[in-house]
Amino acid sequence: MSRKDSQRGRRRQLAHCRAVLTGASSGIGRELAWALAERRARLVLVARNATGLEQVAAECRRRGGEAATLAGDVTEAATRSAAVRLADERWQGLDLLVNNAGVSAHGRFADSDESTLRRILEVNFFAAVELVREALPLLRQGRDPAVVNVGSILGHRGVPYNAEYAASKFALRGWSESVRPELAADGVELLLVSPGATATGFFDHLLAKRGELPWGAATAIPPQEVARQAVRAIEQRRREVIPNWRGRLLVVANRFLPGCVDRWMLRYGD
Repeated sequence: MSRKDSQRGRRRQLAHCRAVLTGASSGIGRELAWALAERRARLVLVARNATGLEQVAAECRRRGGEAATLAGDVTEAATRSAAVRLADERWQGLDLLVNNAGVSAHGRFADSDESTLRRILEVNFFAAVELVREALPLLRQGRDPAVVNVGSILGHRGVPYNAEYAASKFALRGWSESVRPELAADGVELLLVSPGATATGFFDHLLAKRGELPWGAATAIPPQEVARQAVRAIEQRRREVIPNWRGRLLVVANRFLPGCVDRWMLRYGD
């Protein structure tokens, strides 16, 4: 019996799981770190904010986990290599990779620029997939290994004034679906987490803000709820989880009534 067959239907155990988590200093990443720590995971936390990382790591240890930190930019190959190497040196392997780091921008595409688009794609897409490539040799040898990519509802349905962000999340979802069978052949599972509006400071740190979103503030769910559902999905071996019910409704509407959703979006194009 293959390792994949022996794991099918069995709940994944996260105690002592060796994990790399990017974008870990705030928002969803911080809550994911704490939720995994409560399962006694051993974490390598990666973000650019060194002070924030240390605070998250201290709370991880208080909650029963273990944590090491790496301050760096995931778009740099050296940071990605260092994260995987640190997991191997500190925990003697890697079982879980969580690609959570992300950036965005608001505004009309025609008023934006190439550098904004490229930076969003570098962080949200290229850094994530290249970190998977970097981590694969260790993941293949890991205990019940998995990759978790934090995407977005906007990877299912694009909306005005978020063109660059939506493009990056569509790319991440397409890549995840394509590579999932390839990873499965090596016994590595892949979960895509697609949150909708979440109550974090994410939109306080936009690369660019060229005007307000025309539909106003969306009803957001707490990042703790996103983390709770994501960790449960890891344990349950889910393929995708959409934590926000409004997001799930948008996905269903776009699948079965795309013309109606298109007409709705046209209201916000001006």
